Amino acid sequence: MATSIFVNLAVTDLARATSFYTALGFEVNPLFSNENGACIVVEEDIFFMLLTREFFGTFTEKTVADTKTTTSVLTALSRESRAAVDEVLEVGLTHGGREPVPPQDHGFMYGRDLEDPDGNVLEFFYMDPAAIEAGPEAFMAEHAGDDAGADDDTDDGGVVP
Repeated sequence: MATSIFVNLAVTDLARATSFYTALGFEVNPLFSNENGACIVVEEDIFFMLLTREFFGTFTEKTVADTKTTTSVLTALSRESRAAVDEVLEVGLTHGGREPVPPQDHGFMYGRDLEDPDGNVLEFFYMDPAAIEAGPEAFMAEHAGDDAGADDDTDDGGVVP
């Protein structure tokens, strides 16, 4: 599995931001878009996640930066398995990194955050390939009752960070 890159961007007006990025020639993936965010396909394995400032704030303990005056990005990098996510976190933690939030298990997706020594956040994650094809809601419905169910009871609408 190739490494995918998801760049999460906090936006104040989701409709305006989506319009801007589609005007640049990018497409919206509707399977991973809702009132909290829009998935912008940059290339086959590169995406911008345009997230409302409020939803963006659920992924960090830090104050969401005012991007008019400060640069702020959470860079998400895929791994081929849950074990690979855990492995890269262990390496990072032993080399001066910090895990700012608990692991997140949404059933179709598992992720852990790693802050580098300067505070830049890398989000390492594994997503079930079937969820990528069907979308998270269809995947979860198909796997209801098995071990694919989410461990948390938040309703994030299926937006991928």
